[in-house]
Amino acid sequence: MYRTTIQDLYRWKQKADRKPLIIRGARQVGKTWLMKTFGAEAYKSTVYINFDNNNSIKQLFTGGFDIRRIIMGLELHAGFNITKNTLLIFDEVQETPEALTALKYFNEEAPEYHIICAGSLLGVALHGGTSFPVGKVEFLDMYPLSFIEFLQAMGREKFAELIMACDFAMLSAFREVLIDLLKQYYYIGGMPEVVSDFSQGRDFNRAREIQERILIAYEQDFSKHAPLEIVPRIRLLWNSIPAQLTKENKKFIYGVIKEGARAKEYELALMWLADCGLVHKIHRATAPRLPLKAYEDVKAFKLFMLDVGLLSCMVRLRQNILLDGNDLFREFKGALTEQFVLQQLATLKIPTYYWTNDRNSAEIDFLMDTGDTAVPMEVKAETNLQAKSLRVFRQKFNPKTAVRASMADYSVVEGLVNLPLYALNSISDL
Repeated sequence: MYRTTIQDLYRWKQKADRKPLIIRGARQVGKTWLMKTFGAEAYKSTVYINFDNNNSIKQLFTGGFDIRRIIMGLELHAGFNITKNTLLIFDEVQETPEALTALKYFNEEAPEYHIICAGSLLGVALHGGTSFPVGKVEFLDMYPLSFIEFLQAMGREKFAELIMACDFAMLSAFREVLIDLLKQYYYIGGMPEVVSDFSQGRDFNRAREIQERILIAYEQDFSKHAPLEIVPRIRLLWNSIPAQLTKENKKFIYGVIKEGARAKEYELALMWLADCGLVHKIHRATAPRLPLKAYEDVKAFKLFMLDVGLLSCMVRLRQNILLDGNDLFREFKGALTEQFVLQQLATLKIPTYYWTNDRNSAEIDFLMDTGDTAVPMEVKAETNLQAKSLRVFRQKFNPKTAVRASMADYSVVEGLVNLPLYALNSISDL
């Protein structure tokens, strides 16, 4: 299985001012696999340390921050000398706060060592008061497989190449095949274990079983790691996301969680889910001006899940309804499509917001900050290209470029780019 994120690791390795790297991401998105694979490919040797229930290594870091002493201890643990061509991997690093603090001293006193860390609950640990080496580390966010990576895992590398080359003429010739693959992705999603198993057996039922295990593991994390008093609220909020996304106006409404629910009651629960990487929080921008962050409405936001496949699993969407286009699926199709789009934009590292007018009579699904301009995107689940809100937005703000993502073929008409959903990963090049 190929992950495009590994190219970021190669770039990190070559940097002259390289700092210890922390990979952030939810459980089971492939952080450990990525680190080990990179170590095997790019270094002569790798020292892998998992801080979860590893008392001897914890004691090594709690004994002070003498880097030579720590390296000696790691060499004794590994059974060989650590050199400049050794990759040090610290997994579940949040379990030993002193190991996080030690990264500061590695950066200042021994920058020759190559260190990559990961922690599924790192954000939670930091909010719990763990000291952090601010300015002494770098970050890399990791997500489930994108649609491009899914195609590669399915043995459809040529289609992935066509998308990245923006060869829309050739893509249009195979649109039915690509739409079928896209619908498979809506069902399977991008969790590595699910994709790996499905790529070998093409068994939709097994995929659901694995997704259900992942969802159960996440719920167990709620009870194991979150403060007991907010666990019920985390569960209620988490389970409300599908209903939130099905609404015509997808702004997050606390009342959907539970009648009479208030924001202040669920702030910690929401923060916990975000810190774990289980949700994407997309804020409303009051105006399409750069930087969009400066026009962020902190009280208005949409909430998306980590993965489109997990979302379809949560609502028990059957494969025949998804793949055959059953009318019963009509109401939820838009929710899955928006989840898919947001997931791809996150993978592409495009800062994303949404926009509504003051009366909430017009809404732009996504507003992308390209660094040069704010690009609006309207999302359509099928080939219906009527987009009243996008028309209102263009008349009001006159953006140079606008995007409409749908199942229709690629075209550009007066600054409006009609982009097929299956080719969404080409948007950075466009």
